[in-house]
Amino acid sequence: MRHGKPITLSVLIPCYNEAATIDRTLDAVLALGDQIAADGIALQIVAVDDASKDATFARLTERANAATGRMIVARHEVNRGKGAAIQTARDHASGDIAIIQDADLEYDPSDIPAVISPIIEGHADAVVGTRFGSGSHRVLYFWHRMGNGGLTLMSNMFTNLNLTDMEAGYKAFTGRTLALMHLTNPRFGIEPEIVARLAQMGARVYEVPISYHGRTYAEGKKITWKDGVAAFFHILRARLSSSQQPQLPPG
Repeated sequence: MRHGKPITLSVLIPCYNEAATIDRTLDAVLALGDQIAADGIALQIVAVDDASKDATFARLTERANAATGRMIVARHEVNRGKGAAIQTARDHASGDIAIIQDADLEYDPSDIPAVISPIIEGHADAVVGTRFGSGSHRVLYFWHRMGNGGLTLMSNMFTNLNLTDMEAGYKAFTGRTLALMHLTNPRFGIEPEIVARLAQMGARVYEVPISYHGRTYAEGKKITWKDGVAAFFHILRARLSSSQQPQLPPG
């Protein structure tokens, strides 16, 4: 994809109990939209509320009404998980490029232009952010870092990719790459499944350093060690179901 014609960027935002941060997240994404409009890139926001118990859905609805057609909101009636929210967002996205943006601002929307750049330049079908490059990041949990390293190593062994941060939430795709991915995992296992599907379809994958402003559990962090243990099985399951992933057509 070369940047010589109008492009639409779909920003997919899965949300669960993020009333405290969602306005700041949307403000940052909309400000980015104003910035990239000068480069001929239109913004589409697709936010999915995963049955939040707080005011997240109400805030999303109010913001969508004020966003002059740039924002779509969907809602799950029962909590289904991040992966399910991403899949629902995919069903509503129409962009030439799509990127997953967490609603908690652990990932900075100002990094999005750098993340999607390899796609715009025609080098990549997908880009995975890495928190372990030159971007700044908050120093938090040692065992999370060790667990992430082990999961990334295992994922790389099965995919034959050499990623440094498989679990990073910033993942961007061409529209056709996202549409073709065989995604089934409803929760945090969506991260290793996405990487596995990209490898299985033969996608050109790039990695770009990003900043990371991690939260503590007291601040609302949701992923736990149980999700880390489960990720090993998600990696195996994605490998065993590789025959269900179609190849990405050339061009």
